[in-house]
Amino acid sequence: MFRTLLFLTAFLGLSSAASAQLLQAKSGASRADSLRGTLTPLRTCYDINYYHLDVTLNIDDRSLSGSNLFRFTATQDFTRLQFDLFANLTVEKVVYKGQSLPFTREANAVFVTFAQPIKAGSRDEFTVFYSGKPRVAERAPWDGGLVFTKDANGKPWVATAVQGLGASAFWPNKDHQADEVDSMLISVTVPQGLTDVSNGRLRKTTKLKGGLTRFDWAVRNPINNYDVALNVGDYTKFTDSYDGEKGRLSLEYWVLRENLAKAKTHFAANVKPMLKSLESWFGPYPFYEDGYKLVDAPHLGMEHQSAVAYGNKYQNGYLGHDRSATGWGLKWDFIIIHESGHEWFGNNITSKDIADMWIHESFTTYSEALFTESQFGKPAGQEYLHGQRRNIQNDGPIIGPYGVNQEGSGDMYDKGSNLLNMVRTIVNDDQKWRQILRGLGQQFYHQTVTTEQIVGYLNQQSGKNLTKVFDQYLRYGSIPTLEIRQEEGKVLARWVANVPDFDMPVRVRVKGGQYGFIQPSTRFQEISLPGATKDNLEVDTFNYYIGVLVD
Repeated sequence: MFRTLLFLTAFLGLSSAASAQLLQAKSGASRADSLRGTLTPLRTCYDINYYHLDVTLNIDDRSLSGSNLFRFTATQDFTRLQFDLFANLTVEKVVYKGQSLPFTREANAVFVTFAQPIKAGSRDEFTVFYSGKPRVAERAPWDGGLVFTKDANGKPWVATAVQGLGASAFWPNKDHQADEVDSMLISVTVPQGLTDVSNGRLRKTTKLKGGLTRFDWAVRNPINNYDVALNVGDYTKFTDSYDGEKGRLSLEYWVLRENLAKAKTHFAANVKPMLKSLESWFGPYPFYEDGYKLVDAPHLGMEHQSAVAYGNKYQNGYLGHDRSATGWGLKWDFIIIHESGHEWFGNNITSKDIADMWIHESFTTYSEALFTESQFGKPAGQEYLHGQRRNIQNDGPIIGPYGVNQEGSGDMYDKGSNLLNMVRTIVNDDQKWRQILRGLGQQFYHQTVTTEQIVGYLNQQSGKNLTKVFDQYLRYGSIPTLEIRQEEGKVLARWVANVPDFDMPVRVRVKGGQYGFIQPSTRFQEISLPGATKDNLEVDTFNYYIGVLVD
């Protein structure tokens, strides 16, 4: 379980999803992993309120330099704290009240010591100045880093994609998902003739000496570290708006000049239907204050908050292919739907620990089926979802090890999506299910959460104890098997599962009849279904991802 595999099955030579990146395969957690993944007192002693990232990008030598202001509230008295910056980047100085502070480094962690105690409850700030050559991604978005390439006209095109690898790969911050900054200013200086597109709204553009231009982007909503993005290129912009559940939402499309004509057509066919569908299922788009943007990217895509990176080559499907092999996935652009779905799950609701990334990926992968349902009817959505099973590996737990910055199995995508559909089936009330999904966005609006919080909410709102169901599918690699046998004219059934006393309700019927629910345990018990035999009993394996064994 202490390893990270390629997310999802290789499909036609392509990786199957563009959201989370690979970490290197591990047989165990290192000291560096713990420094990155553990919330020690040196990290929990301060709560980040505001960043001002001010960085200059030197494209010619693939370097950057600049600073980041940390504005924080002390949660306890302390004299020492940790922030994060990859070791290949140089911390030049840490400035507090006009004075340089002493600091030490271990791996990618930086430890700063203050001369006088910072008192609990006080608001304070320090600034980190840094420079260097950040890691260059070879296969973004999976390996992570900065992408340096050129557009069709030979002009520079640069982008960041650091989920999994870590935001501290290119800027200093508290690199842990549990503490999201409340708001942020992103200032990026680039050569004149190029444009930087980052998160939030463009506040100001300033021409500087030396043939440079600075772009200031203001983010008014909380944002997780890996969503903070730089996109630098010869961009042109066109705009639109959407009348959504919270009013008028601004839509901005930043595309390379050679893509302008096809972008206007392709984005129009996908974006507003996506917003209408996902607002219906999940509630209002979570970042009206910052708007919605799609940005041409030199990689496949990433859910950068309010600036979704797009690289699906203006075609439907996943690079022109249907991951579900049902045909439904070719009727819409996978990257627009999936990566935008992360605005609700991943960006609005963020897992505190990367081990709980299923909260991001299971719900977002499920959103693909819900979008299909909203466009083509429930049977189409269910067929698409059933087709997702072809990508499931059952290779290990979906929840990863906590405190070491490591994801679980890539089954968090398609297996997680099918898990949520099973819960919908158990709830057995589509209107109630929609309200439960919408309620998640309200209950955990702009928050970081744990698995226990999400499952607890689903239990409370559904009126059913689903904990054992989630434990089986999230904490074990294998799926439960419903074992059926017949003794003395009675049909008996039991669950074979890893979770003790597993008792998931399941739909069964006599062949040709109507489905009804039974709730077997891990001990054989009689199925009370008139006319049932072990040979004519049908189990709903279309809506349930389970094994069935008839003895």
